[in-house]
Amino acid sequence: MLRLSALYRFPLKSGKGESLPQARLDKLGLVGDRRWMLVDEASGRFLTQRADPKMSQLSALWNAAGGLTLNAQGFEALDVAVPDVDTDLRGVTIWRDTLRVPDAGDAAADWLSRFVEKPVRLVHVPLERARTTESGYGRDDDKVAFADGYPLLLIGQASLDDISHKVGRPLDMLRFRPNLVIEGSEAFAEDGWKRIRIGDVEFRVVKSCSRCILTTVDPQTGVRDEAREPLATLMTYRKQEDGIMFGQNLVNDGSGVLEVGMPVTVLE
Repeated sequence: MLRLSALYRFPLKSGKGESLPQARLDKLGLVGDRRWMLVDEASGRFLTQRADPKMSQLSALWNAAGGLTLNAQGFEALDVAVPDVDTDLRGVTIWRDTLRVPDAGDAAADWLSRFVEKPVRLVHVPLERARTTESGYGRDDDKVAFADGYPLLLIGQASLDDISHKVGRPLDMLRFRPNLVIEGSEAFAEDGWKRIRIGDVEFRVVKSCSRCILTTVDPQTGVRDEAREPLATLMTYRKQEDGIMFGQNLVNDGSGVLEVGMPVTVLE
C-alpha cells in the first residue's frame, strides 16, 4: 500500500527545511512553504545554495506569532513580522519571472547580509502577488510562491533508496528538498503517475524535476561534495533531454490537510 511517509516545508527558499507531522494546503502548495526569499540588494535577483551553500545552515522557520524566526550558529535569533501586502514593494527576479513583493525591512536585511556576507534583502510573497507556473504545463490559473517552478515536489522513498545504493552510502532526503515523500512504490514509479489522491485532496503530476548542483550540498554541514555526488551518479541513468530528472512536480487541486501515514491512491 502506498502511504505518505514524510512531509517537509521550506519557509525560506534555499534555507533549512523542517519535517512536519501534518500540513495544510492552500493555492500555493503547503501553507508557508517557500513564501520567503533572499535577493541581491542591488539587482533584486534571487539567491540560493547553488551559489552559496552556506544558506543550507540558515534556519528561517515560522513562529507562534505568525512571522519568521531567523537563526544560525553564532547569531542571535531574530523575529521578522510578515510585511504588509502593499507596502515597501521591491522588484525581484526569480529565473525568468519578475514581480513586485513586500520587503521585510532593514533589521532582517542587516542580519541576513551579515550571515551571507553581502548586501541582501528578505522578501515575502503573499497569495495576491504569486507567480503563475510555467506555460505549457498545468493550467493557466496554477500559482506558485518562490519554489523554482511548481507548488509541490514529490519523491518516492524507493527512488532515494535506489540512488543511495548506486552512490554507495545513505543519502539524506533533504538533499532533494521534496514536500511529499511516498512509501510503498517501486523506485521511480512516480515517473508514470498523472493524478494521485492523498486524503481528500487530488494532485496533478505535471512535470519531472530537473536537478542541479544544489543536490551535492550536504544539508547537515553545508559542504559541497567534491565528487559531485549524487548528481554525478544520477547523470549516468536519469539524464533526459530536459535535464537530470529526480522527483515529480505537483499541483494540488483544492485545499485540505495532509498527515504523515495517510494512504496514497494513484488515480491515473
